[in-house]
Parts: sequence; structure tokens; C-alpha cells
Amino acid sequence: MQATLNGHVIARSDDIVDNGGYAYFPPGATKLEWLEKAPKTASDNACPHGVQFYDAVVDDKRYPRVAWSYERPQPSMQTVGGRFGFWKDVKVG
Repeated sequence: MQATLNGHVIARSDDIVDNGGYAYFPPGATKLEWLEKAPKTASDNACPHGVQFYDAVVDDKRYPRVAWSYERPQPSMQTVGGRFGFWKDVKVG
């Protein structure tokens, strides 16, 4: 499975964990050099799983908050802790 952004593969792996309809990629299969931590919102701070959103910067264009990772996942989200989910402009399939 892969995640693409504007024609660029931002993550690719067969080691995918599906949770809540989202595919979570391991960090080693993700182009971390394209991701920058986004400032946390009040909603992010209220998340019990310690969510951190990321902007992607590809070809000098910023795509805000297209990726996220849970830094302190509760038991229901333990399987995706430290992995990356994608949405918005990122196509996963």
C-alpha cells in the first residue's frame, strides 16, 4: 500500500495497520524528511491519544495537517502508536 501526495510517494509499506478506516504506516516506510510538526490546536491538545499533526512540504509547496501520529495512544489505539496516518490531499491505496 502507498500514500501519494501530488504524484510523490510519501509512504509505502505492506506493514499496514487499519484502525477507524485509516491506514497507518510505520515510520521507517514514511518520508519523514517531508513532514514538519504542525502547531497544536486546542482540539489536538484535548485528544486523549496525544495526537501530533504534520504538514508535508513537497516541491516547495506546503500541505497543512495532512499526516498525524499518536504519541500517547490509549489502549484502543495502541496498535497505531508511533505510526502515520494520512488524509486530505494524500491518496492512500
